[in-house]
Amino acid sequence: LAARSGAAARPPAPRGRGGARAAAAGTVAEGASGECLVLPSTRAGGPRAGGPEVARSPCRWPELSSLKKFDEIKKANQAAAKKLVEDQLSSSSEDDDEDAEVKQGKILDKTFTIYTSQTDGDASELERTRQYVNEAFQSGAMTCLICIASVKRNQAVWSCYGCFCIFHLVCIQKWAKDSLFLVSSPLTDDDFGKKDYPWPCPKCRFEYKRSETPSRYYCYCGKVENPAVDPWLVPHSCGQICEREFKPSCGHKCLLLCHPGPCPPCPKMVTTTCHCKKAKPVPRRCSAKEWSCRLPCGRTLLCGQHACENPCHAGDCQPCPRVSKQRCICGRQTAERLCASPQWQCDQVCGKCLPCGNHTCEQVCHAGPCGDCPRSGKRSCPCGKTKFTLPCTVDVPTCGDSCDKVLECGIHKCSQRCHRGPCEICRQEVEKQCRCGKHTKRMPCHKPYLCETKCTKIRDCQKHQCRRKCCSGNCPPCDQVCGRTLGCRNHKCPSGCHRGSCNPCPETVDVKCNCGKTVIKVPCGRERTIRPPKCKQFCSRPPTCHHSTQEKHYCHFGRCPPCRQPCQKTLTCGHLCPVSCHDEALVKQTGLHQSAGPWEQPSEPAFIQTALPCPPCEVPVPVECLGQHEVSPLPCHSAHPYSCRRFCGRLLDCQNHTCMKECHHVTKLNSNADGKKAGPECSQCEEECTKPRPAGCPHRCVLPCHPGDCPSCLQMLKIKCHCKLSVLYIECLKLTHADLKEKELLISCKNQCPKELPCGHRCKEICHSGSCPLNCSQKVKLRCLCKRLKKEVQCSKIQEGQVSLECDALCKEMKRKAYEIKEAEAKAALEEEKRRQQAELEAFENRLKGRRKNKRRKDEVEVEQSSWQKYKNLIMLPVFGVAVVMV
Repeated sequence: LAARSGAAARPPAPRGRGGARAAAAGTVAEGASGECLVLPSTRAGGPRAGGPEVARSPCRWPELSSLKKFDEIKKANQAAAKKLVEDQLSSSSEDDDEDAEVKQGKILDKTFTIYTSQTDGDASELERTRQYVNEAFQSGAMTCLICIASVKRNQAVWSCYGCFCIFHLVCIQKWAKDSLFLVSSPLTDDDFGKKDYPWPCPKCRFEYKRSETPSRYYCYCGKVENPAVDPWLVPHSCGQICEREFKPSCGHKCLLLCHPGPCPPCPKMVTTTCHCKKAKPVPRRCSAKEWSCRLPCGRTLLCGQHACENPCHAGDCQPCPRVSKQRCICGRQTAERLCASPQWQCDQVCGKCLPCGNHTCEQVCHAGPCGDCPRSGKRSCPCGKTKFTLPCTVDVPTCGDSCDKVLECGIHKCSQRCHRGPCEICRQEVEKQCRCGKHTKRMPCHKPYLCETKCTKIRDCQKHQCRRKCCSGNCPPCDQVCGRTLGCRNHKCPSGCHRGSCNPCPETVDVKCNCGKTVIKVPCGRERTIRPPKCKQFCSRPPTCHHSTQEKHYCHFGRCPPCRQPCQKTLTCGHLCPVSCHDEALVKQTGLHQSAGPWEQPSEPAFIQTALPCPPCEVPVPVECLGQHEVSPLPCHSAHPYSCRRFCGRLLDCQNHTCMKECHHVTKLNSNADGKKAGPECSQCEEECTKPRPAGCPHRCVLPCHPGDCPSCLQMLKIKCHCKLSVLYIECLKLTHADLKEKELLISCKNQCPKELPCGHRCKEICHSGSCPLNCSQKVKLRCLCKRLKKEVQCSKIQEGQVSLECDALCKEMKRKAYEIKEAEAKAALEEEKRRQQAELEAFENRLKGRRKNKRRKDEVEVEQSSWQKYKNLIMLPVFGVAVVMV
C-alpha cells in the first residue's frame, strides 16, 4: 500500500506559460532571476549530443510552495499507508478477518441448506465441494494456471468438467486456439480440416472437441449467461439450484445452489437390497445404495465344483482359490494348481511319431493329433521356380537356374544360380543421388550416399535450424529442450522445443504461516503474491518485555504487536503500575537531521523503540482537606493535603460567627480541643453584635460581637399614644419587660379618645388601643320617611333598629296631591307635542305650493302658554317643612 500510495501521490509536473510539462524534459530547479530552470533528462533519448539544453520558463513561488505542501501531504499519506499495512499484517486485524469468516460461513450455510435438509444436517459428504467454495472466497486462492493471475469476482471464467479447475475465459479461448493450431500445423493442405482434432485442459488433459471451445461466460451450473456479481453469493454463481445430474448417473439431480467443483454424492433415500439379493430391501442413501449383507455369497464358481465363500460382494466372483491336482494338456505330467486355471502346458516336446513313420512331432505339449509330416507332399527348390515330389527323407535339390530374387536394394535381382541361404548384397555401381537431392555420385548400390551439406530449414519449433547432414526435407522434431522460464518464474519448461505458449507449471508450492503448522498448496508462482494462510495457532515467540508470558495472539509474520498487558511494576509508592506495558514504545525522533538546503526533501520522521518510565501513580488515595471538611480520593502521586475551596467554617471566639477564610490549615493548641473550634490561623470577628433584641427594642447592642447575652437597654423610646395625638417618652427596658396591661397603661395619654364611632359621634372613652365600643349614648332626632315628623332617641337604639317613626295621615295626603300634579304636567307636555307636529306639517305643505323664494314667508305659529306653564317653575311646595323647587 505504501508503494501504491507513493505512485498514486506523485505530484503533477508544473506547467510554464507555453503549456509544456517540465517533468517531460527533466527536473525543475530555481534560476537566479526567479525563473524555473528545466534541466534535461538523463535518459538515452534525451537532448542531442551537442550538450545539455536549459529551458527557461517563468515560474511562480506559489507553485513551489504548493509542491512543497503536496510533498508533505504525500509523505503523510505514505506514513499512514505504511502504518495501515503494519496493522493489517499484525494480529490486530483479526476482528475484520473474523467478520469476513462469519459472512463466508453464512453464505456456505445458505448454499448447503437444501442438501443438509435431505441428510438431517449431515455435511460429511460436502468436504470436497466445501474446499472448492472456500477457495472461491479466499483472496488469491483461485488462480488461472494459464496466466498465473488471480481470478476475481467480476472476471469471466470457465470451469473444466474433468478437474473443475477455473480459468479466465479469454485465457482458455487462446489456449484452445493455440492447441488446435499446433496439432494441425504438421498436416498438409489435403489433410487439413478432415479430422476434428481435440484440445486438452491445461491441468488434467481432459480433451474437448473443437465445437466445445467456450465462447460465452456462464455460471457453474450453466443456466445463466453473464451472472451478476452478488456479494452474498459464491463468486461466479447464479444463486439458483444446481440441478446437474450426479455422476455416476442415478436419475437424481444436485440440490446445492450453483457452486464450483464436483457435485456431492446423491442424498436421496432409496429402498434397495444387497449384492447377493438375500437380505430384505432397506432404505439407504442413493449414493450408497449398493451394500453388503456380509453373508457368504454362495454362487457357483467358474470351476463348476465349488461355491463362492467370500462375503456378499458386487460384481463377478473371484476365481476359485482352492488347489487341486491337474494334468497338463498332453497328460504326461500332474501338478497341484489353482482350481481356477485347470489348463496348463508342460515343457516337454511332444515326440510322437508322425504318420510318415520317419520323423517325430516337434511341438511342445499340445492337445489333439500331431498332424502330417511337414516334409511330405510337393516341395519347391530354394529359388521357388521348380517343384519336386520326393520322399520326406530326401532333401529338395537346386534347379540350376538363376536365382532372380530381388535384393535388399529393391532394384536389382540376384544373379547367382539357385542356392540355399540368403542372397548376397548388391554390388552393382549406380549413379546415386544424396538424400537431400543436391549431389550425385557413382558408387555401389548397397552403400547409402549421404552428403555433408547441413539442412538449413527451420524445425517445427520455428526457432532452431535442422542442421542435420543431407536432410530429406522431412525434418525430425526439434530435439532440444525448450528451457523457457514458465509463468511461475521458478522453473523452466522441460518439454521439447515447441511453438506457442508453454504448458502451465505443474508444480505446487506450500505456503506456510510463520510457525509452519498451517499450510496451503498454491500453483507455483503464486507464493509471492498470495497472502499466507490464517493460522489458528497462538504465537509461540518469547516475550520481549519484562512479562513472563506474552499476551495470547494468533500466529503472524513480522514483529509481535505491542504488549497490552498491565505493566504491574512496583512504583515508589508501593502500588503496581496499571497502564499497558511500555517497554517497547515507539518514540518519534525529531531534530536529528538538518537539511542541507531548501532543495532537500524533508525526511520522514524516525521512530525508535525505547522503554518509557512508568507514569505517575493514579491509584486513588483518600486525602482529607486542610480544614477537615471532606475526604476526597486523589491520585497517589499528588496525594497531599489540599484546600477544598470552601469557607473554613470554624466557630470564632465570639461564638456567633464562623471563619470566612478559604479552607486552610489550623493548628490545634490542645489535643483534646474540639475540631470545630477556630485556631490562631482563623480570622478575627469584626462584626457588630447581631443577636436578636428583646421584643419591641429597636436599638442595637452597644457591645461588639460577644458571647453570652446582651446587656439591658437603657435608652428612651419616643412613641405615640394609642390615639396617635400625643408623643410619649418611655424607658425601653420598662416597655420591653411590661405585660399587656402595663403596656396599655404606659402608652395611653389619658385623654378622651378622638376616634369617631360608626354612627358619626366621638368616642367617650379615655385613650385606648383597639377599636372603640359601639354603644353610643348620644341623643339624636329621628324623622319619618317624608321628613315631616321628628323625635329624640338614643343613638345606639337607632343603630340596633329598636326604634322607628312612621308617617301619619297628613303625610299620606300630601303625597297624593304631589302625584296628581305630576300627572297634569305629563298631559300638558303631550298636547304641546301634538301642536308642534301640526305646525311642522302645515309649514311643509306651504313649501310644496311653488311660491317664489323671495315671497316665501315662514309661518310662525305662536302658541299661547297657559298660566301653569308660565309659573310652574316658580311654584314652591313646602313638603314637611322643606322648600322644593319643581323643574
